[in-house]
Amino acid sequence: MKVLIADDHPIVRKGIIQLMEDAYPEMEASEVTSGNEALQRINEESWDLIILDISMPGISGIEVLKQARKNGVKVPILILSMQAEEHYALRTLKAGASGFVSKESAGEELEKAITKIMKGKKYLSPKVYEIMAENIGEEPILFHNKLSDREMEVMTHIASGKTVSEIAEQLSLSVNTISTYRLRVLEKLRLQNNSEITRYAFEFGLI
Repeated sequence: MKVLIADDHPIVRKGIIQLMEDAYPEMEASEVTSGNEALQRINEESWDLIILDISMPGISGIEVLKQARKNGVKVPILILSMQAEEHYALRTLKAGASGFVSKESAGEELEKAITKIMKGKKYLSPKVYEIMAENIGEEPILFHNKLSDREMEVMTHIASGKTVSEIAEQLSLSVNTISTYRLRVLEKLRLQNNSEITRYAFEFGLI
């Protein structure tokens, strides 16, 4: 079983490998630390399973996911993230993910998720299913659902206190491009400044 693990935190990568080794003793794991490196390895090699963090240096895990699917990659891709499940799980599944696991519950859910997606099925945590069930028949007004994946990514970086220049460097985009995304975020969320973006993100558990 050949697995690619993309996460910029060494402790997280080692933890994933340790969790998987007991269930998959024949596993051959490769580690990368950025979205760009992940996409390169995905395009150059064949994998049985790909595990992506959402937030990485360079392009995001969601962008890697989208590009991989666009390039015809069919293998299961699991998204692993610290971001709130209720706001990101369905977004990543729509982008082509096989499943979504929160890092907070990775220890107990990772093996179950991998077992399920390796059978060609989708995996969502019990928490996400519960949220979906609660919202059946309801259409809550959540302005951030109107954001594109890139706008959502820029918003979370702003809410974390990063400057436009810092975000541009991390995402390998120009300052002007990030400024444009910021303006779109403000418009779609009906906010006025970065402080309000931060408050909004905390209120809805987006960071």
